[in-house]
Amino acid sequence: MNTIRHITILGSTGSIGESTLDVVRRHPDRFKVIALTANNNVEKMLAQCSQFKPQFAVMLAPQAAQKLEEVVKQQQLNIQVLSGVESLEKVASLPEVDAVMAAIVGAAGIRPTFAAAQTGKLVLLANKETLVMAGRIFMDVVKKNHATLLPIDSEHNAIHQSLPYDFNGNLTEKGIRRILLTASGGPFRQASLESLEQVTPEQACAHPNWDMGRKISVDSATMMNKGLEVIEAHWLFNASPENIQVVIHPQSVIHSMVEYVDGSVLAQLGNPDMRTPIAHAMGYPERIESGVASLNMFDVAHLDFESPDFERFPCLRLAYQALEMGDNMPAVLNAANEVAVASFLDKKMAFTAIPAMIEHVMKNVQQQTMNSLNDILNVDHNAREIAKDWLAASQ
Repeated sequence: MNTIRHITILGSTGSIGESTLDVVRRHPDRFKVIALTANNNVEKMLAQCSQFKPQFAVMLAPQAAQKLEEVVKQQQLNIQVLSGVESLEKVASLPEVDAVMAAIVGAAGIRPTFAAAQTGKLVLLANKETLVMAGRIFMDVVKKNHATLLPIDSEHNAIHQSLPYDFNGNLTEKGIRRILLTASGGPFRQASLESLEQVTPEQACAHPNWDMGRKISVDSATMMNKGLEVIEAHWLFNASPENIQVVIHPQSVIHSMVEYVDGSVLAQLGNPDMRTPIAHAMGYPERIESGVASLNMFDVAHLDFESPDFERFPCLRLAYQALEMGDNMPAVLNAANEVAVASFLDKKMAFTAIPAMIEHVMKNVQQQTMNSLNDILNVDHNAREIAKDWLAASQ
């Protein structure tokens, strides 16, 4: 990399954002932060601004932006503080920005991620919802505007590393039989089905291998996280549902695999640390230091694999079903899941009610073709309303 890559980090105060900044910190000669964005964590944003001195800092919440602006002025930092979704879109599409780390969790990250693609950026995609909710539309925008899309999810990044360098979206042409998407199985892989009724948010968020945010930790516990990744893999690699196999691998050492027609299976291995895929994408096509410890195969000692149980993990079944149905159903699935997980974390419903709510919403939304981002956002809104009504009726 001969020149400095100028980067906007969407969701800089989250776990992916912080790991991205750790990689930036290790390579000050390669990366310059132009903009940082967050929802409302003023304290963490201020610390990041003080260290990385971006040109822009965006807080989604106006009150948080006002508070940040006051402190930025007090400390005489030369940073423009902005707020709102439009400002997220602005910093994702700035002419001086080369790469955008799209790490805002949830549907809130879609619009700025689209803005980055529409202006031909290198899009480092950690926001699942962009592909889950608007896969076809987003991929069309990427192609039309000659943007470059690199996946940050450890699984999709592993697949990207295991595919031929000149992969063009045609599995058959490249001799690929299927994609093997690994999953840890979360904290309840061996729990009795009866005990799942009593699961608390704290238990669901205690992932055995990864240190993640609360929402994604619950998604891992239900395996909805893997279901969403199946949908993502469909769009990223042009793979049909039957060509994507989920494999439970408790050690989380193999991050995913690609099986070829000659019987070869290529796998990417490493310690469970998100800085590996982040550094891979940020430095691409070069390899750069990530700060991740070397994998000690002698400590690993053995690798286990299991097939997923749809009775234990009905959310995974629902995700495959939504992908098979197509159209607006993946967006409906995602919206219902976001409401369900938030309700569970707020202790308004049981852990086992999460798939029940999602299935209810999917059955009560009419299937329709999506033609624009506005169509997607309308479907998202309507599905959330149905989910909230279901919750109210079940109280």
